[in-house]
Amino acid sequence: MPKSIHSTQPPLKFIPQRHNPLIVKIVSWCLPFILWVRTRPWLPAGIVNIEAKNAEVLAKLYHEFQAGKVRFLIAFRHPEVEDPLSMLYLLSRIVPKVAKKKGINLKYPVHSHFMYERGMTLWAGNWLGWLFSRLGGVPIRRGRRVDKNAIQMARELFANAEMPIAVAPEGGTNGHSSIVSPLEPGVAQLGFWCVEDLKKANREEQVFIIPIGIKYSYVNPPWKKIDWLLSKLEADSGLEVTEISTNGKEQSEILYQRVLRLAEYLISEMEAFYCRFYHQEFTEIITSENPLNEVLITRLHRLMDTALTITEEYFNIQSQGNFIDRCRRLEDAGWNYIYRDDIADIQSLPPFKRGLADWVAQEADLKMQHMRIAESFVAVTANYIQEKPTAERFAETILLMFDMLSRIQDSTLPGRPRLGWKQAMIFVGEPINVHEKWESCQGNKQALRKGVSELTQDLQVMLEELIKD
Repeated sequence: MPKSIHSTQPPLKFIPQRHNPLIVKIVSWCLPFILWVRTRPWLPAGIVNIEAKNAEVLAKLYHEFQAGKVRFLIAFRHPEVEDPLSMLYLLSRIVPKVAKKKGINLKYPVHSHFMYERGMTLWAGNWLGWLFSRLGGVPIRRGRRVDKNAIQMARELFANAEMPIAVAPEGGTNGHSSIVSPLEPGVAQLGFWCVEDLKKANREEQVFIIPIGIKYSYVNPPWKKIDWLLSKLEADSGLEVTEISTNGKEQSEILYQRVLRLAEYLISEMEAFYCRFYHQEFTEIITSENPLNEVLITRLHRLMDTALTITEEYFNIQSQGNFIDRCRRLEDAGWNYIYRDDIADIQSLPPFKRGLADWVAQEADLKMQHMRIAESFVAVTANYIQEKPTAERFAETILLMFDMLSRIQDSTLPGRPRLGWKQAMIFVGEPINVHEKWESCQGNKQALRKGVSELTQDLQVMLEELIKD
């Protein structure tokens, strides 16, 4: 999100894709520099190496696509903000290199259309919408039951464009390289629609969805930086520094105790905040029979539910679905209060009505901050660090805490500190034949809905397998 909003804004217009091969070529050429250097405050770059496994599978699909034999959609994991850059590197550099090595003839450049979240242009700037449009991007508003412009364009591109299309089925980042958030059904639905569109046109191309996993790791585990960041968060939160016994304990054990202590402190402070100023009540949780980490995750989920409920009550939205679903709907509701479709010309409003509109926008922006806090922790689990106490998992967890404190302090998308040079490993999975799935569920709408659900679940399992440690 941008800095705190103080006035109502014009409606969010749809940004049509205007693919420009020259812009694609320029960005691809600059890509190593963009990956290495932090070119924007919100982009935590510093990736010095990207590798891929099974990239020849993708190269073969591109060859068949260019020969008019298949249509396909790239369904990629989206743990971090830099994922689109990693995907661009995969398509523009790794796939052509592998194709050449394997003797697979491809027409260049190798690229794809892609869908991106419309809100990115709000916190990054309008220039990003211009750039994504020229790169072949299609914006979609998360949380809307039907974003007709985005869906119609994505459906048209999937069936007829000169390039495939790429979509992140998780719908947003979750900050965890080793956890896949529940997938949204849109990717599977697009696959079924593409089959239907091809059959109506008497075309024989096969339709595939190809899963892509992405995992990041540090070139050298940045334990000192992690300790520094944790110390900073302890100080910024007001947590008193206390000595932790180090007798016979490894560094990771000590850090884990500190993470738990900071988490417990922050949760307690937020519970007190909501009790005093929002008149919420939190019943005591029995802690004697459960480990501290499990008690904390229960309290965290309860706190997230409270934050979202407060925001839902303000926007008069019924609470439905999981935390991610609720965050999506609240985001769209907030935008409807800030970016006003019902006001033709903001400047022509009389001062009184303009003042009321600005008042609504300011309050909506502030209410959405409750949602943003909850959104940061949608993928947090009780045992993520315990299962594998790596530098990556410590860093991911502590950075989410950093995000929370930063949002509360200045209501903006935090510029994360760089903890160390990173490398990315991209895993190309086996393509899913959508035709076979579609044909097995013909008959009625209920069967098709079930087919979409089953295809979504199959994709979920495949993405989880790709990134399994």
